[in-house]
Amino acid sequence: MSKSVIVIGGGVVGLCSAYYLMRAGHTVTIVERGKPDHDGCSLGNAGMVTPSHFVPLAAPGMVAVGLKMMFNPRSPFYIRPRFDGDLFRWAWGFYRAANAAHVQRSAPILRDLNLASRECYAELHDQMHSEPDTDFGMVKRGLLMLCKTEHRLHEEGEMAEMARKLGLSAEVLTAKQAAEHDPQITMDIAGAVYFPQDCHLIPQRFIAGITGELDTNGAKWQWNTEVTGWRTQGNRIAAIQTNQGDLTADEYVLAGGAWSGQAVKALGLNLPMQAGKGYSLTLKEPRQLPSLCSICTEARVAVTPMGDTLRFAGTMEVAGLNTSINPKRIEGIVAAIPRYFPAFRPDDFQDLPAWSGLRPCSPDGLPYLGRPAKFANLCLATGHAMMGMSLGPITGKLVAELVSAQTPSLDLTLLSPDRYS
Repeated sequence: MSKSVIVIGGGVVGLCSAYYLMRAGHTVTIVERGKPDHDGCSLGNAGMVTPSHFVPLAAPGMVAVGLKMMFNPRSPFYIRPRFDGDLFRWAWGFYRAANAAHVQRSAPILRDLNLASRECYAELHDQMHSEPDTDFGMVKRGLLMLCKTEHRLHEEGEMAEMARKLGLSAEVLTAKQAAEHDPQITMDIAGAVYFPQDCHLIPQRFIAGITGELDTNGAKWQWNTEVTGWRTQGNRIAAIQTNQGDLTADEYVLAGGAWSGQAVKALGLNLPMQAGKGYSLTLKEPRQLPSLCSICTEARVAVTPMGDTLRFAGTMEVAGLNTSINPKRIEGIVAAIPRYFPAFRPDDFQDLPAWSGLRPCSPDGLPYLGRPAKFANLCLATGHAMMGMSLGPITGKLVAELVSAQTPSLDLTLLSPDRYS
């Protein structure tokens, strides 16, 4: 049965949800707090699709790493101290989740989500790349986890073994073998781990392409529209209240990114969320251009070729809902690059504009995906942290299944939006 659906949020998760809902025969309105040309978190990210990322952000050792890095203004991880009850509760939840048992429980579903999303991307690429303007540049050549030290290579090797136990492909490489995988760029490393099932794409082109698909199929848009409240009737949402007036539909999907936690407080839902700010720099004429994406593991910097350009992305700065640029974080990214890629120099990045975006981070590092028990016509799809681009399509597909009253194609138990209620 066709339903009218309001999707709150115009990032990759919201757009993919809208796309798959329309494919399922529903009519969709996308409500976005920004302008049509808004530069949200979906545009400046590293553009990676990562089955290799099966370990959630809340993992053993992350608390100690975070405390150590807090005192380094250039570090890749930082929590700005502030008196904020939501931050304290989130930090406590993160502390409780950062253990081996949580990783063991979470790894299979993160693997399955990423592999399924990779299949969705491949299908979308075949469908959308018929015209040059809609080809979002999906490259299926894998990912290299680059290690400067033998110690880090050993740690990543243990991660590769865990990946193989989960049925993923992973190979530990010497520095020479890594160079053979990508001879177009000079690397100064001890070795690497290669994940051949990972891939990358150009986020701007994907967002433009799927937006075009939505326009072609009759999606409606509500720009500059911020959700200010809700009207409810029993166990159903009757309307969303916005700065543009009330909007009604049969079903509501919240894909509001880092703002989602605040948005549902008025509904009595507990959705712990912190905004994890990330930064990126994109060289339009790089000295060298790799053929596959990589992550500089010690520096936690992602490196992605996007057409003729090269993007460097990194940092996780928990500092509230603001996209202001912290120059020290940019300095940290720039300083790290020549350590791994000696052909590059810091002055390559002089006067290069920096981008920042807010990732929605749950305390346990898992998305919120599903229906809350309290409301029969509300679906939550948020909290993807650094995997929003990677998991966008499968999230949208699962949302469409839930709205269509179908059994989800993946077990969503661990992703329940009620898990902190």
